[in-house]
Amino acid sequence: MIKVVILGAGNLAFHLTEKLLNNNSVDLVQVYNRSISKIHYLEHKTLITNNLNELKEADIYIISVSDNAISELSSKLNLNDKLIVHTSGAAHINELKSNSKKGVFYPLQSFSKDKEIEFSNIPICIEATTKSDLLLLGKLASSISTKCYKINSEQRKTLHVAAVFVNNFVNHMYFIGNEICDTNNIPFEILHPLIEETANKIKNLSAFDAQTGPAIRNDSKTIKKHIASLNEDQQNIYSTLTKSILKTYGEKL
Repeated sequence: MIKVVILGAGNLAFHLTEKLLNNNSVDLVQVYNRSISKIHYLEHKTLITNNLNELKEADIYIISVSDNAISELSSKLNLNDKLIVHTSGAAHINELKSNSKKGVFYPLQSFSKDKEIEFSNIPICIEATTKSDLLLLGKLASSISTKCYKINSEQRKTLHVAAVFVNNFVNHMYFIGNEICDTNNIPFEILHPLIEETANKIKNLSAFDAQTGPAIRNDSKTIKKHIASLNEDQQNIYSTLTKSILKTYGEKL
């Protein structure tokens, strides 16, 4: 059984804690957080602490905090030859500043505390400095997901950028679409089936082949009507995306 300590109490740490508490292959021996009040709910499930000097013995110490806190927190850990990993998509493995063994355990998904997560299909990207540590992380990843990938720090940084495009930027497009609907007294839920179809389509088609809309048709008349109906910020975004689509498919605006 793999012994694990989690350090952090953010969205990912919350879901990872819940998953490992119910994992027969893992013994979650302790959860650390600087603010003990944020992990009090765990006191009857596992050991909790806000003191780094009280960390228990484990095989893997998972630092799941904001990127700018990884170096500082890891530098305070004196765990000899234990494996310390972070869960960031953007931070290099060398952001870990302890003298211990280093690794990365990065679940590629968007996490919110109030949204239940099914881990079995979440890609887990792992990295380590030794083969034995990589095997250990692979074993941990396989205990919670069917998708495990060996991804180095440079690849992960690029992957994180791609994830921002397909997740964060797309979600902002949802916000703008919702805003346009609200302004015109239209229920946003009318667009839900279209959103679902678009997301499902690229499971079978490439994004290039799945593209539809006035830009790919170079329908300048419709494009001008759309731009005229938008506010200045929305016009800038619409025009930038339209130009990108036209360029991709060999046309000019």
